[in-house]
Amino acid sequence: MIWPIIAANLLGWPIIHLAIGHLSLRIPERFLKYDNWLTAPRTWESDGRFYRNWLRIRRWKCLLPDGAPWLGGFPKKRLQARTSEYLERFQIETRRAELAHWCMLGALPIFFLWNPPWARWVMVIYAVLVNLPCILAQRYNRMVLGRLVCPRRLTI
Repeated sequence: MIWPIIAANLLGWPIIHLAIGHLSLRIPERFLKYDNWLTAPRTWESDGRFYRNWLRIRRWKCLLPDGAPWLGGFPKKRLQARTSEYLERFQIETRRAELAHWCMLGALPIFFLWNPPWARWVMVIYAVLVNLPCILAQRYNRMVLGRLVCPRRLTI
């Protein structure tokens, strides 16, 4: 009886990641052109200083995979141009990636349906460890890009 649960966990997460990643690539750019309540910068982020100074994000964000190119999406691993059009597109794609990772994290309760309580905690730890660093990196990158595109921005 334990093998179907293990299989559901081991296959479920990759299927969810790929499905949400695939669906997120179908979101029209016009919906991602501007920040919304979820993606808007917060005052506690201090325009990226929180990520830079407290989390030392520049040391580890290069270790994160960029799944978008695997699915035919926009590569975000490295800045490839400095034109305003490219930088604005990059910002749009950071919103897309952040939204996708929030949705992946939001899929966590599905795994509560078949897992015992102790395994639910394992699923929570996995979901947070896999998605939160990507969310933080996208937010940080968008703040850096925002300074390149528009030097003065308001934070929430």
